[in-house]
Amino acid sequence: MFQVLLCSALVVTLSMGIRHGFGLWLQPITMDRGWSRETFAFALAVQNLAWGLAGPVAGMWADRFGAFRVLVGGAVLYAAGLAVMASATSGIGFLGGTGLLLGMAQAGTTYAVIYGVIARNVAPERRSWAMGVAAAAGSFGQFLMVPVESWLIAGAGWQNALFILSLAALLIIPLAFGLKEPPRAAAANGPQQTVRAALKEAFAYPSFRLLMAGYFVCGFQVVFIGVHLPSYLKDQGMTPQVATVALALIGLFNVAGTYAAGALGQRFAKRHILAAIYALRAVAILLFISLPLTPGSVYVFAAAMGLLWLSTVPPTNAIVAQIFGVQYMSMLGGFVFLSHQVGSFMGVWLGGLLYDRTGSYDIVWWIAIALGVFAALVNLPVRETAILRPQAQPA
Repeated sequence: MFQVLLCSALVVTLSMGIRHGFGLWLQPITMDRGWSRETFAFALAVQNLAWGLAGPVAGMWADRFGAFRVLVGGAVLYAAGLAVMASATSGIGFLGGTGLLLGMAQAGTTYAVIYGVIARNVAPERRSWAMGVAAAAGSFGQFLMVPVESWLIAGAGWQNALFILSLAALLIIPLAFGLKEPPRAAAANGPQQTVRAALKEAFAYPSFRLLMAGYFVCGFQVVFIGVHLPSYLKDQGMTPQVATVALALIGLFNVAGTYAAGALGQRFAKRHILAAIYALRAVAILLFISLPLTPGSVYVFAAAMGLLWLSTVPPTNAIVAQIFGVQYMSMLGGFVFLSHQVGSFMGVWLGGLLYDRTGSYDIVWWIAIALGVFAALVNLPVRETAILRPQAQPA
């Protein structure tokens, strides 16, 4: 188990850490290329949507063939996408690299694939905790990588910084060797369903649909904030260093938040944990936009959001495994994450679109607050007990 957790944590540290700093490139790229913020934001919106759409496919391949091949392919796509992001001189080229290539790469190197490996190799009584450890690693990646990326941009220029990160993404390949599973390990446990039967069962189950609805909100909030917060702060007269510290604080505090959510999921109803997270996000955003803006208030907001940032990930995925078992964990987790990424698409794109139309992010902040209340309510009726399968009786 230690090898699985270590390699999973390091893969997520790289894959999530690199992407968390993409907001730092918004202004240097748009100013250098002469593009609007909507052009940049739309590419990242497509990235999140492509990530979501490719997630179920990557998860299905990982369930069937093991995570190793998917992780290697994802690492190669990640390196290629970052290189295209650096070299693209047209909006279409930027969209192809930053949007499509990086989106597909993240589908093969992040939670849907990693959590499938964890679910199959960690005992159920420790599964939520183990998922919390992996999610905390992603948060540590944000804390670690955002200052590094800011330093690279300042010291090497934004293009060279992306080429350096392209090489760093290839480090996922040697780490993937630590996540190789024995043949047929993915199908060794749980009822032996077909893919079609598993999908039909999941989408007919109300709790699965409620988890997807809540995860949509998660994606909307975190990607809007992650991409547009640096520009929002600069518009308000803050220095770039304030934004860098804020993003780093989100990552630092989310190490504690995601680990705590995973650990608490072993003791308390996970639906209550999720409802509390979404409600507290709405309160934090409301206070942030209502109170006077100072560097201190930015840092307090970043710390609060950090505690809540990826803390939805362990309980959401643990509920999926708890209800449906682990045979198709990566695939079903990929479909839940697809909903998250549709929300991400809307959050990052609307942020750029409404800013260009109104000159302000105010409308999107209020949408994020309303969605937080909605997500808190829809998670309360989720049922966490294992689904009954009369047809799966042993011969």
